[in-house]
Amino acid sequence: MAAAVYIMALRHCPRIVCRRHTEEGLTMQDEFNDPLWRQVLSGAQMLFVAFGALVLMPLITGLDPNVALFTAGLGTLLFQLVTGRQVPVFLASSFAFITPIILAKQQFGLAETMGGVMAAGFVYTFLGFAVKIKGTGFIDRVLPPVVIGPVIISIGLAMAPIAANMAMGKDADGTVLIPYQTAMLISMPALLITLVVAVFGRGMFRLLPIMFGVLVGFGLSFAFGVVDTARIAAAPWFALPHFTAPAFNWQAILFIVPVALAPAIEHIGGVIAVGSVTGRDYLKKPGLHRTLFGDGVATTAAGLFGGPPNTTYAEVTGAVMLTRNYNPKIMTWAAIFAVSLAFIGKFGALLQSIPVPVMGGILCLLFGSIAAVGMNTLIRHRIDLGEARNLVIVSVTLVFGIGGVLVGTGTGPDDFGLKGIALCAVVAIALNLLLPASKSPTP
Repeated sequence: MAAAVYIMALRHCPRIVCRRHTEEGLTMQDEFNDPLWRQVLSGAQMLFVAFGALVLMPLITGLDPNVALFTAGLGTLLFQLVTGRQVPVFLASSFAFITPIILAKQQFGLAETMGGVMAAGFVYTFLGFAVKIKGTGFIDRVLPPVVIGPVIISIGLAMAPIAANMAMGKDADGTVLIPYQTAMLISMPALLITLVVAVFGRGMFRLLPIMFGVLVGFGLSFAFGVVDTARIAAAPWFALPHFTAPAFNWQAILFIVPVALAPAIEHIGGVIAVGSVTGRDYLKKPGLHRTLFGDGVATTAAGLFGGPPNTTYAEVTGAVMLTRNYNPKIMTWAAIFAVSLAFIGKFGALLQSIPVPVMGGILCLLFGSIAAVGMNTLIRHRIDLGEARNLVIVSVTLVFGIGGVLVGTGTGPDDFGLKGIALCAVVAIALNLLLPASKSPTP
């Protein structure tokens, strides 16, 4: 399933070491000596796998998809520079930030939101330094499943009304953009195709449900005449992406930074997952501190140019497993292709012309799936909600995250205000640290 946040739940999974490369008699030197043409083709394939989720996130949040392509490629290259090009991962748009970016843009503006994104990158780099000094144990203490589970649920369910509105042809505040019947005839087939490919697809096709859903929905949109073709025709073939310089507002920073804690777990899960696929322990070499630092540098760079925060992509890890190509150089080529596409103006105009029902139909699955990952985190780790401590943490986190509770006023640029995912993340961490531990720990 093409949601980057899925991998969050892998943090505490048992590690399954894949020895496929050993069984086939391949050495690391053999694997990394692929011909250049094969590296280039594999890199294009990896970008194709990541493409649907990569561009969907900026389209949902109103960011420029060409900027997202640029920052995904740049972020991946920076990650490789920091980690010594040892980990075969591709970094791109993080779905965990959809809700805070939409709300922060409305409340503070795009530039201030990008300042918050840069601050979120600093959180990753700080965690990298902390892991270097203290080890990984403190992460388990601060962010156990009872904290991460309800935060992930809130990330998914907080956006459910927006997904429903988009599927019915409305914008976030309910204004009708496309007639209801036309919107439903576009959004529901797009959702259906996404479901069919996700459930019944085989091999590489199973990694592309969003891509197929968008293609079908976009085709129907053309048939119903709701695509703005004039905008595509007017766009130049080659153009600079619409970069946005960040501005720093302490309210916007406080609004977005707490959300970075959940994707930090996502990052750790992603590194563990790709290590399980390749049979190498990336937590030791290059080390979790370096991968977190690399992710932080990539996210900070994204905010500097006006792009969405970056994260490791589960779809690409799946593609690495299917192709058995563990060479990190292929991600270099994927990054180069992403940066190159960012400068094709007509391509960006084509992406931005995708009508809201197409995205809305897919989001009905995507946001629900994110919430399901959070529930699965609680179930898999046997979080006993009969235990008063666990019940308090989960209950308050969900209400604060979904119910719209506001701490402070937040009515002016100098007024303190914290709500939504940012608030529930802070509350969950605080309750976990302040409430006394259970006398009979959950197994």
